Amino acid sequence: MKFSQRLYENVLPIWEKNHAHPFVQGMGDGSLNHEKFRFYMVQDYLYLIEYAKVFALGAAKSTDLKTMGKFASLLHSTLEEEMSLHRQYAKRFGVSEEELEAAKPSPTTLAYTHYMLAVSQNGTLAELVAALLPCMWSYWEIGKDLSRREGASEHEFFGEWISMYASKEFGELATWCIDLMDELAAGKPEAELAKLEEIFLNTTRFEYMFWDMAYNEAMWPIDE
Repeated sequence: MKFSQRLYENVLPIWEKNHAHPFVQGMGDGSLNHEKFRFYMVQDYLYLIEYAKVFALGAAKSTDLKTMGKFASLLHSTLEEEMSLHRQYAKRFGVSEEELEAAKPSPTTLAYTHYMLAVSQNGTLAELVAALLPCMWSYWEIGKDLSRREGASEHEFFGEWISMYASKEFGELATWCIDLMDELAAGKPEAELAKLEEIFLNTTRFEYMFWDMAYNEAMWPIDE
């Protein structure tokens, strides 16, 4: 069994909860409250800034030019293309660039990104990939699932999101990361594999928490 299959089977119950979450279901059937999606767009923008730093660390930790170049390409495309598209998409929900730049992260966004960066800075390249993979892989799975629903990809507000993450291009990125995870895990002792599995599980848990945070528009409870 490939290590990625082991990871998949371990987190499948959480991924099923992700797919069933009312935020995800609401995108699929078009019923999601626009204010909730607006909140998500702002927090996801802040998340992407930190996610890009993981790609930079991936390039620094790579031991061959091909992998280094791929991480560098991911960093560039995130900063120059994905975040630009994100800003344009956010405008449709009334979110200005000024609001995005002035926004503050929610507790969940802070915890998720700080954990991911701590693992990436202090750990091995394999640990870094284990930390970043659940976001990319689970979004691809959700995008594909929602795209199978009649009319979902053409929805006025959520169709673009669904189409982006269900796309062949995004799937190729996810597949590259999955294959890299298998390559880096090959031959490692069980103790190291268990650590990688724990990291993957933790960021998968954060993915669920991110959907839940967005649905509830949850910032600091002490400020409410």
